[in-house]
Amino acid sequence: MDITIHTSFLPHDDPDASLAFYRDTLGFEVRSDFGQGKMRWITVGPVGQPDTSILLAPPAADPGVTEDERRTIAEMMAKGTYGWILLATRDLDGTFEKVQAGDAEVVQEPTEQPYGIRDCAFRDPAGNLVRIQSFAEPSGHRFGHGGRRRDHL
Repeated sequence: MDITIHTSFLPHDDPDASLAFYRDTLGFEVRSDFGQGKMRWITVGPVGQPDTSILLAPPAADPGVTEDERRTIAEMMAKGTYGWILLATRDLDGTFEKVQAGDAEVVQEPTEQPYGIRDCAFRDPAGNLVRIQSFAEPSGHRFGHGGRRRDHL
């Protein structure tokens, strides 16, 4: 089976602020921007990786979502518990400095985690948790496909 991750979803409540964060702070390219006002669907992705994208979308635009569910979604977004994404970089400290300089809310500075990963965390303008990991473990092992260490493949 040949399956890949094409697009992941993250909610936004302010499309312009989310666009500025992903485009200007993280350096992602804008692939599409449809709609108007708060009802915009914006696709962004890392430069040089055209097959991997994030869809920034209004969280409760689905007509099947009830008013109670919309309220719950809004409450979860306000607490930062509705959406999250895990990114990776080869320069965690440099990336942390750049994102921090962009006025993103810092959740965690670069830290060696007990499970062997060095990472940091921010909240995007919608409250989504954005964790950024280093590609290398402290021991120098690198992760490959499926999260397995390459020296064990």
